[in-house]
Amino acid sequence: MNDAPHSPAYTVRPAAPADVEGARRLMLDTFYREFGYGYVPAWHRDVLDITGTYLENPRHLLLVAVHGEEVVATTGIRAGGPQHPPHPRWLADRYPPATTAQLVRVYVRPEHRRHGLARTLVRRACDFAASVPGYDCVYLHTNTEAEGAEAFWRSTAKEIFDARPTGEHGPGVATVHFEIPMPR
Repeated sequence: MNDAPHSPAYTVRPAAPADVEGARRLMLDTFYREFGYGYVPAWHRDVLDITGTYLENPRHLLLVAVHGEEVVATTGIRAGGPQHPPHPRWLADRYPPATTAQLVRVYVRPEHRRHGLARTLVRRACDFAASVPGYDCVYLHTNTEAEGAEAFWRSTAKEIFDARPTGEHGPGVATVHFEIPMPR
């Protein structure tokens, strides 16, 4: 993966307290504008507590891409895997929270896409996961209804389970589960 955005106008770094509101705004905009289902407390608790979830836990990380003063992309790593329910038990068992680095919140504002930000953020998040003792793999799931999501993840990760036929999250959420090989 290319490890640098295609434009020097972007700064990619771990989120700082000053980035929390911008990161939250980007995440909420994604839920409402792109996914169309809005904030779901059972799925998005970390968004309300970005500081406690990502900034204060040494096993977690939130990366941001900043353009000028604006957070235009995010990616997070946190301990955890798919929860049963709604995900199948076999999938939850395969990715136990203690040893699974879950890649989350890979969001880029539409006007900042196609600059390599997502690839850069994902690579740096995976490198972070590889540096944390106890993580064995990087797991993620995506809503393939988000424009470009499925093609991006298929170019980066290995499909584990296509849950679209099961409708595990209900209408409008077409979930596919992936694993990214742990960097060595």
